Amino acid sequence: MGIVTADIAITLDGYGSGAAQSLARPFGELDDERLHSWMFDHAAENATEVDAIVDAGAFVMGRNMFTPGRGDWDPDWRGWWGDDPPYHAPVFVLTHHEREPVVMEGGTTFHFVTDGPDAALGLARAAAGDRNVAIAGGASTINAYLAADAIDELRLHVVPFTSGLTEGSRMFDGVPALALESVGARHTPHVTHLTYRRA
Repeated sequence: MGIVTADIAITLDGYGSGAAQSLARPFGELDDERLHSWMFDHAAENATEVDAIVDAGAFVMGRNMFTPGRGDWDPDWRGWWGDDPPYHAPVFVLTHHEREPVVMEGGTTFHFVTDGPDAALGLARAAAGDRNVAIAGGASTINAYLAADAIDELRLHVVPFTSGLTEGSRMFDGVPALALESVGARHTPHVTHLTYRRA
């Protein structure tokens, strides 16, 4: 059986997104171009880490990773990634609002889970088989799984700037004391990759 991993890009002060998310600003008030420039503008330098983010048999994500909407679904909305999202596997989206699965190109199907994080993780494990399950974010969703002691490997991609935010989704908010083992660190001028496993 595979393990449960989580990847997230964060600022030095721990933010993965800001408040006031919208269609035009999927990461709210946080400068997402700066946060993710290591993935796009410097992809060759970080190819191993970028590839690892989507190397899983199934994924779990919070609703706001899929949409800025907070109420009933917009049936025309199919995610931020266009017709061929990068996941190429089943993705289980945590939500309070039922929706039929959304089948995309490349093998990605978004399933909408209203029974909570445990149920979503169980479905993802079943779908992944012997492969890993990845908690795709955002920070609040990763925090919930950390608090439940459900993540085996946490990979933080720390970008060298502070957000200046006072609101948003921040890593480790609401997470109790954790014992983690540092198993990897790699630095480029644009990001520091830190890998931890449960001690």
